[in-house]
Amino acid sequence: MAGRKALILAGTGMLAGLAEVLTREGWHVVLPSRRYHPLDCEVRPGEAARRSMRPPGHRPFRDGTIRPWGGGKAIWVEAHWDRPRELAAKAEMALRGQADLLVAWIHEQYRRSVMGAVESLLADGAPVVEVRGGLSGTGAAEPPDPLLPLHPTQVVQLGTVSGYDAHRSLAQAEIGEGVLEAVRRALDGHATSTHQIGQLRPMVR
Repeated sequence: MAGRKALILAGTGMLAGLAEVLTREGWHVVLPSRRYHPLDCEVRPGEAARRSMRPPGHRPFRDGTIRPWGGGKAIWVEAHWDRPRELAAKAEMALRGQADLLVAWIHEQYRRSVMGAVESLLADGAPVVEVRGGLSGTGAAEPPDPLLPLHPTQVVQLGTVSGYDAHRSLAQAEIGEGVLEAVRRALDGHATSTHQIGQLRPMVR
């Protein structure tokens, strides 16, 4: 996978585990979000180095200690969902080429505008993994609705409680594992499909 590029759109830190896995496997990963979130595999520069970084709102993550698969890198880009064109422009600069993978976990309010803005950044036929929330405001499950029909999409449908224990809420680790599995399927060339993580029912107390 060395040399391939991924664009991950999610709230600060929500898919950090996936970004770390891809980075260790040699991917160039771009992470637009409102706030900076360090990765565990990052070698954190000192304050002088931080001050010398340009432009503002653009910080590289450097995987200088763990490079078993060629050592990729991750770049955080300061961006806001309500400014989709600006987000896309910043992501394009950081990618330095078309993305081979898009992973998106975006609030419904901004989903269509942001996905539409970044579509042109994707390579032809690049797979998409999209994480969708569990229940809508009416209490019904959100139906799968891939927004980029020219790109095979693995839709990850989140439940409301853990798939292992209905007494527990759906944990971040469980979500991360499910999203990574969907990414593997996407990169293996699977057609558009939906994956359920957790259970869609009230928590048992």
